[in-house]
Amino acid sequence: MAAYGESGSGLLIIERILRDRDGIWRQIGEERDLGKLTKQMLYSSVVALACYGAVLGASSSVLQAVLSAAKLPLLFLMTLAICLPTLYLFNLVFGARLQVKQALALVMVTITVTSVLSLAFAPISLFFLITAFSYEFYKILNVAILTLTAFVGLRFLTSGMRALNEHTARLTAARRAEKERLEREEAAALEALATPDDAAPVSPAPALVPVPVAPVAGTSAAVAPASGGPEQPLVMPDGRTVYPVAFPQPLAPVLHQPQPLPQQLAPGERPASMTLLNVWILLFGFVGTQLAWTLRPFVGSPGEPFEIFRTIEGNFYVDIVRAIGELFS
Repeated sequence: MAAYGESGSGLLIIERILRDRDGIWRQIGEERDLGKLTKQMLYSSVVALACYGAVLGASSSVLQAVLSAAKLPLLFLMTLAICLPTLYLFNLVFGARLQVKQALALVMVTITVTSVLSLAFAPISLFFLITAFSYEFYKILNVAILTLTAFVGLRFLTSGMRALNEHTARLTAARRAEKERLEREEAAALEALATPDDAAPVSPAPALVPVPVAPVAGTSAAVAPASGGPEQPLVMPDGRTVYPVAFPQPLAPVLHQPQPLPQQLAPGERPASMTLLNVWILLFGFVGTQLAWTLRPFVGSPGEPFEIFRTIEGNFYVDIVRAIGELFS
């Protein structure tokens, strides 16, 4: 039976992500229809971010609203394009099984959750824009909204990576169990070849070879047989007394089984590093904020003329601290 909402498309993909996230992680782990899933999340993210971008630019003019509706999806997609190779290649260097389609799908889940949750905050942003507009407050409010929704989206990324690691561990355990089963079958076959079959003809036991024993001078008694020998000696035609001796049969060769070495995960079977993922999340945040500063303005200032891009000066964090200071001054 197909997973919940697996045939859904467009904006409805967010409902499946929120309701059936285990099914999403399972689909990504099995690499099933990832192209279709990624396209659905891309469409949903672009539409949601464009709508929220229009709300951001509505504080200045209609042109600024249209421009921000185009630049906000571009911001997220450019950040993804810059940071995705780092996530994939570093996991590949450390021997993780993570595929590029899986990495793309996981990050797209994060962007989709962030964008749709941001769109859910759009009415609140519009409310403050209409009732109590202040450029500094409006900018800080929307930065706080995007930061909050980004944290929620990144939690989906970490939980998805853990689920993918568990899926990888199950696959590795299944491969090991199959390999051990084949090795046991091969060892049993070799042991069967080394052990003679009961139905095969068996060579007769070796004949008892009489060993002559010279009589001791001055006595007529024969030497006592060795331990385990017959009680009665044999008298040869020439008068000598001998005792029969049975030669022992050769022992079967003993097959020495090699001791198993400690099993180590081969490259391609190791789980993705969660520490590396946390470092990558910080990198993703720094790249995203600096790129947002480069693509500004998103929230047009009412006192400034319309601009597509502004001169690059300062940085995002200094501007936010300055805006907070002006808000409370």
